[in-house]
Amino acid sequence: MTLRILLVLMCTVLWNTQARAAWIDDTAFSTGPVIDAYGPVAEVPGALPLAADSVFRIAFDTAIPAEDGDPNRTLVSAVRFINMHARAGVDPDNIHLAIVLHGRAVRDVTDAADGEVNASAEMIAILLENNVTIFVCGQSAAYYDVTVDDLLPGVSMSLSAMTAHARLQQQGYTLNPF
Repeated sequence: MTLRILLVLMCTVLWNTQARAAWIDDTAFSTGPVIDAYGPVAEVPGALPLAADSVFRIAFDTAIPAEDGDPNRTLVSAVRFINMHARAGVDPDNIHLAIVLHGRAVRDVTDAADGEVNASAEMIAILLENNVTIFVCGQSAAYYDVTVDDLLPGVSMSLSAMTAHARLQQQGYTLNPF
C-alpha cells in the first residue's frame, strides 16, 4: 500500500512538472511595445478585452531588496505592467504607476557605493522616462543612512512609505498586491 501511494505521488509530481514545463514557454515572452530593454510579457489569447481608453493608477510597494547583480523585482513588475497593458491595447498615457520602496529596498534607488554598478539604475531611468513616480520611505532611509543626495536622479524622498501610499490613494491609486 505504501509503495502504491509513493508511486502515485511520484507520477503526480512528474506529470505536474512536465505539464508545467510544457505550459511555460519562455519563447512566448517578449519585451515591448513601450519598454524594450526589460519587462517581458506573453500574449494571453482569450483574456478579457481592455478598452484602449482604460485608465490605471497603480501603486507598487516593496521592502524586498534586489538580489546581488539583479534589478529590483518590483521595478521589473512595473515595467511588465506597462508593457502588458500597452500590448493589450491600453494607451500608455493612461497608465500611471508609482513605486514606493521602504526597508532594505531603499538602497536599490541609490547611487552604488565603492564603484559598484546599481543593477536597477538603468531601469529606474527608463521608468522615470515613462512617467512612473518613485518614492523612498524617509523613515527607512534615515534608518539605513540614505540621504536625498544618495538617491538616483528623479527618485523622490517621502516622509514615510505610509505617507506616500496615503497621498497616492487620495489621488485615486490602488495598491498592486504583487
